Amino acid sequence: MTAPAGSSGRPWAAPTAAGPVTATVELPGSKSLTNRALVLAALSENPVRISAPLRARDTLLMAAALRSLGAGVREDGPDWLVEPAALHGGPVDCGLAGTVMRFVPPLAALAGGDSSFDGDPAARVRPMRVLLDGLRQAGAAISDDGRGTLPFTVHGTGSVPGGLVRIDAAASSQFVSALLLAGARFDDGLELVHDGPGLPSLPHIEMTVAALRAAGVSVADGVANRWQVSPGPIRLPDQVIEPDLSNAAPFLAAALVTGGSVTVPGWPPVTSQPGALLAELLSSMGATVIGNEAGLTVTGSGAISPLEADLHAASELTPVLVALAALADGESVITGVAHIRGHETDRLAALAAELTGLGGQVRETADGLVVRPVRLHGGRWHSYADHRMAQAGAVLGLAVPGVEVDDIGCTSKTLADFEGMWQRLLDPTDAAQAER
Repeated sequence: MTAPAGSSGRPWAAPTAAGPVTATVELPGSKSLTNRALVLAALSENPVRISAPLRARDTLLMAAALRSLGAGVREDGPDWLVEPAALHGGPVDCGLAGTVMRFVPPLAALAGGDSSFDGDPAARVRPMRVLLDGLRQAGAAISDDGRGTLPFTVHGTGSVPGGLVRIDAAASSQFVSALLLAGARFDDGLELVHDGPGLPSLPHIEMTVAALRAAGVSVADGVANRWQVSPGPIRLPDQVIEPDLSNAAPFLAAALVTGGSVTVPGWPPVTSQPGALLAELLSSMGATVIGNEAGLTVTGSGAISPLEADLHAASELTPVLVALAALADGESVITGVAHIRGHETDRLAALAAELTGLGGQVRETADGLVVRPVRLHGGRWHSYADHRMAQAGAVLGLAVPGVEVDDIGCTSKTLADFEGMWQRLLDPTDAAQAER
């Protein structure tokens, strides 16, 4: 993969750990849960208060997109209050947010008037054809000049017939979630069939189904790869958003890299978030993992075991886990993540290129990576405007002096103050001052 010629962001010298870290890291709300709550609240018949939401670029883009379509989304102290309103057409800036570019078009089809969708330059290569074709099967009108990517226009008529829709969602579970979230508002509901190879990130689809049921929507999912959403009203109760468990990955990884201990408070004992798999995955890499009323605590021994794992269900964890694998004491094999070639960047190619640039030995496979740990050296780590790539660079920098992440600002996609949180993780003095 050719590294980008330059970066519009700010280079950042990733700090190297002086010793074992001992920290408690408070995480903001889940992006996945926040954006699902916003979408369902915009379709709900009642006002909805969303407490402890994530406020980062992806969720701010979602709130702005819904406002552009007429939804009443306003700040009420630390919360968001979403009030019922008739939807109309409007311009939608997707940024680089997959949930915005996938979840909002079905709402635009239900609105009255045309809605134009576009985003960052990198967003224009993310796959959209499956969703657009699925919406067309449901009766929506969309103009995209045959590209199957941004930009495109949804010609809303105020209603969508719905019915049977067949798609191949192997490239992204978001295609399924996007259609399910709006399905109850289609005239005939939605019978959605995934007609293709294995679905990635199934926990995210389960999260969507759980959110719909909490809003009083009838969803039948007893048959594999088939979902039946009955038409009817959406009445989402007030929401309290869980901490974002996927964003815990770099902080918990720091415990393994430094032989320290990191606690994330508020870790839910039962959750639909794929990030919950971190407990099992980090344990298999040699960490001691304890979950109790205080949260989840990960303690490293100073050694990192190699990882052999199918990350199909939690692919967003791949960059940080690959960074750990590069520092392990044996060869790691990651499988089941071919679909992350279509994420913010081609994450498999990007990880291979950047680790190789630091002296690493990485081999791409059809659906993953083989990582052979060798002594790494410092150098430029390109983020490709991808928050997970930047986080992986930060993890490597803990053990490898001289790693420079080319655009640490891209972490604002899901963590508004990653750089500050990382510094407080490593500097107890800063952490104590922040608490005071």
